[in-house]
Amino acid sequence: MVTSSVRHRVSAAILAGGRATRLGGADKAALLIGGARIIDRQIAELAAVADDLAIIANDPARYAGLQIPVQPDAMPGAGALGGIYTALARARHERVLVIACDLPFVTRELLARIVEDAGDGVDAVVPRSARGPQPLCALYTRRCMNAIEARIARGALAVSDLARDVRVREISAEALAAYDPHGRLFVNVNTPHDYARARNAVMSEPLQDRITEEQ
Repeated sequence: MVTSSVRHRVSAAILAGGRATRLGGADKAALLIGGARIIDRQIAELAAVADDLAIIANDPARYAGLQIPVQPDAMPGAGALGGIYTALARARHERVLVIACDLPFVTRELLARIVEDAGDGVDAVVPRSARGPQPLCALYTRRCMNAIEARIARGALAVSDLARDVRVREISAEALAAYDPHGRLFVNVNTPHDYARARNAVMSEPLQDRITEEQ
């Protein structure tokens, strides 16, 4: 397991284009977990493994202070699938880590494992937790772009269904257990209840220490 910063030739993108209707339109990326905004936690972890970061969002002013490129949707109205397409289109590298902006507990160790599993003959690497595939904490290659574009053209926007059209390597729930001793990796923040649960489940401070050191 990776325990320190090991950067790869890989791009990364945070998908921050959702409307957060179940949170009253709140900026999910800016919610505080353990004294740090979710987006700051994510940037710290992504920057440890990727050398090209971006935020995919249609309101760049909201993220201006982060000094990270903000890219608006290349295909507006296509939801998270369109966000993945945009991330691939603007990426410097062939491989692109993509995470949703509401996942506060994603770690660099998991991200490094995802990158390492992206070998020849694989278009995407998707973790499969006990709750099922996690396509919004995954790696996609630019080879996926044609399949995504075709799906968007016909209105088939479910991200999980993209696996039907590309070659996917899954990381099993059993393999993920080594990276997730507290069962928090894929906790997301979609509702006020989720936010309260995430705040109560904050991991102890090594992650916060890493954020502080890298700012």
